[in-house]
Order: sequence, then structure tokens, then C-alpha cells
Amino acid sequence: MAKIVITGASSGIGTSIAESFFHDGSHEMILIGRSKERLDAVAQSTQSTPMICDLTDENEVAKICTEIRERFQSAPHILINNAGIFAPKPFLSTTPKLFKHQIDANLTGAFLITKELVPSMIRAKSGHVFFMGSVASIKGYAGASAYCAAKHGLLGFARALRSETLNTGVRVTTILPGATLTPSWDGTTLPQDRFMPPQDIAQSVLDCWKLSSRTVVEELLIRPAEGDI
Repeated sequence: MAKIVITGASSGIGTSIAESFFHDGSHEMILIGRSKERLDAVAQSTQSTPMICDLTDENEVAKICTEIRERFQSAPHILINNAGIFAPKPFLSTTPKLFKHQIDANLTGAFLITKELVPSMIRAKSGHVFFMGSVASIKGYAGASAYCAAKHGLLGFARALRSETLNTGVRVTTILPGATLTPSWDGTTLPQDRFMPPQDIAQSVLDCWKLSSRTVVEELLIRPAEGDI
């Protein structure tokens, strides 16, 4: 039984990841999000523990990680950094406030909770850290300069963490999905079959974790069959 922490679990890919691990077996999961009503619903359907936290707040993250360690009585086996936002805006219309907001939501939060939980994984000589990157981690897209900057930064952080945790027993994987049918795309007029289902992204996380401890998928690029949107 794995002890799992999933951030951004109240909708979209995070919810699908929680459901995938729930159907996989008797794992103990802590789901983190900011929307209490939605998070409670996901936690109930996956028999998980919900925890409300603003991952961009250092004090809140420290407090919730203390609660996580107390509940698990050990290091997490899996930390899935999925929380983030997609708020596209042309560069000339991007305010410093919006830029900082996307950096904080997509990058700083992942740094803060990883900083809190990875030391216990290193001491345990095992664990798997996932980061939910994006095709925007490896390519710049017009109209999304702040998001691209944040996701490029997340991939750079993940790569550095991978280098620093070699020979510790901790694996690091970055998932790089393209357009996925989540609430981020609410209101789009594009046909649903142009998007990847979030269940496919969740399955890729589960599959990467299930490889032997001698193997790690460092980066996994996943795009819609017909290419980027």
C-alpha cells in the first residue's frame, strides 16, 4: 500500500490521478486543494483524506506537511505535484501581478511542498516525486508567456532535483501533457475529441510509478493524436 500526496486534486487531472490510484488498490491518499466542496467530493469517492491548503503560502505548507507526516507516520511513497493554473494572456497584456500569480501557482507551490517532504523520502531511501509540467515546459506558445515561463521553470527545477537525488532511492518524473480536457478549457468551442482525456494522463502517472525501482521515466511527453491545439 502506497502513501500518496496529490496536489490540485479537486478537479481535472488531479481528480483522475486520485481515481486511478483508488482503483489500483488499497492506497492511503491525502488530497490537497483549495476548493473545499469539490475536494471533499473527490476525497469521499476515493476514500481519501482531504486537506485544504494554499500551496503558495510557506506557513500553510509547513503546517499541512506536519499533518501529513503525523498521519502517515512515515515518508510519503509518492508526491504528485499537480496543482497549477492556466491563465493565457498575450505578453503585452500580462501584468506583473498576473505573471507572479502564475509563477507562484505553477512553480513556487511545487517547490515549497517538495522542499518539506523530500527530505523524509531521502532518509527513507525511497519515494517518487512527480511534477505535472506541460508541452509549454519545452516550447513557447504565443499568448501564454507567463504560463510558459512557469512551466519551463518547473521542468528546470525537476531536472535539478533529479540530479541532486541520484543514488538516494528517490525517483523524479515530469509529465509533459498537451491539451487535456479539464476545466481550464471550459468555454472552448473546439471539439472534445481534439483533447486528451485526463484519465490518460493519470494512467501515465500510475504506469511510471509501477516500473521497478531500478528504472525511472525522467520526462514523458504526451500530445493529442492530432497534435497541439
